[in-house]
Amino acid sequence: MPLTSDDLAQISALTLQHYVQCAEEFREGTREHDVSQNIAALLRHIQGPAPYQILDFGCGPGRDLRTFRALGHQAIGLDGCPRFVEMAREDSGCEVWRQDFLALDLPPARFDGIFANAVLFHIPRQELPRILRQLHASLKPGGVLLSSNPRGDNQESWNGERYGAYYDLQNWQALLGAAGFVELEHYYRPPGLPREEQPWLASVWRSANPQQA
Repeated sequence: MPLTSDDLAQISALTLQHYVQCAEEFREGTREHDVSQNIAALLRHIQGPAPYQILDFGCGPGRDLRTFRALGHQAIGLDGCPRFVEMAREDSGCEVWRQDFLALDLPPARFDGIFANAVLFHIPRQELPRILRQLHASLKPGGVLLSSNPRGDNQESWNGERYGAYYDLQNWQALLGAAGFVELEHYYRPPGLPREEQPWLASVWRSANPQQA
């Protein structure tokens, strides 16, 4: 059954409420997470001279914004959780936008890269094609999207107080391809472990140039 507007509003509200309630715990619990593999994968595929315009989509408390800024890039954060927005601004010194993922207002052709680390899986499947097209439109032609999500068997449901949709590689490739992205690479995380101990699927995508679309 399709999700109604009320269903979507509840999904957004309850998931954000969860993060509001655990914001301090989340920041401390993820402060030392090593996502340097994902940051490097995004940056090495961006074409043209640095510094780059980077959107940290779902920036959370700002850990990765601070890294992008330290590397010399012009990073902007976006998150729907008001406490995360405050934390990210204070911690990184970067501009941070408060926006609900289901009601985005993004500038066109603004970013060289979008870093969507552990965030897109919160978007219900029926809304994801629309959101991916919005992200595509916000990239400069040839811009790059990095996504990293917990992988699964193409099911979506509540996981405690958070909503999540979990895809295998084939279905994720189909969704991104339909939104106008071309795959550059994918890999499973954490690195160096057997596949059954790698719950994360990371992938890197380039937006098509207008003459290629």
